[in-house]
Amino acid sequence: MTAPSPHFVALVLAAGSARRFGSDKLSAPLDAEPLVFHAIRAARAAPVARVFVVAHPDLATGIWETREGAPEVETLRLSSDALSTSLRAGIAAAGGARGAFVFLGDMPRVPHTIAGELAHALADNFAALPRHAGRSGHPVLLSARAFSMIADLRGDAGAGGLLRDRTDIAHVETDDPAVLLDVDVPADLAAIAQPRLN
Repeated sequence: MTAPSPHFVALVLAAGSARRFGSDKLSAPLDAEPLVFHAIRAARAAPVARVFVVAHPDLATGIWETREGAPEVETLRLSSDALSTSLRAGIAAAGGARGAFVFLGDMPRVPHTIAGELAHALADNFAALPRHAGRSGHPVLLSARAFSMIADLRGDAGAGGLLRDRTDIAHVETDDPAVLLDVDVPADLAAIAQPRLN
């Protein structure tokens, strides 16, 4: 695991209602663990000092083992499932961090090495994103310059609108399609049920 950095935090957004899935998506089992645990594990592997899970009150995120050198995991309970509300809550908790990685709770196969590459690529840019086959994916690394703009977001809008058409975005090319792979319906979960190594 990459050594934690006091300059970055990770946010795992997990407060959505999962209407298309039809049940508690983030607690659905994948590789004998709740789906959201995979996103939390990827966030903990990032070069961060703290991990914030922005979760619906009914989501049981579990108690994570304490390992020397592993970032702390803190849960922020949120009753709203609006993406902007989750993102604002996480950014508010980020405090004086240099930047925040945004992981999505329904993206379980994000490669654990990509966050470190994004951290190296950020430099003085507004944000850094992984890109596969011409499409931007997750996690997104937002610089502190983005924090005040995030505070103004409303409704079910994430940071995508803030990033669109900017010229100060760093892209990290990857041949791993998992940076685009999310779970919307049960069939998506079934399709990725085979374990993989990170």
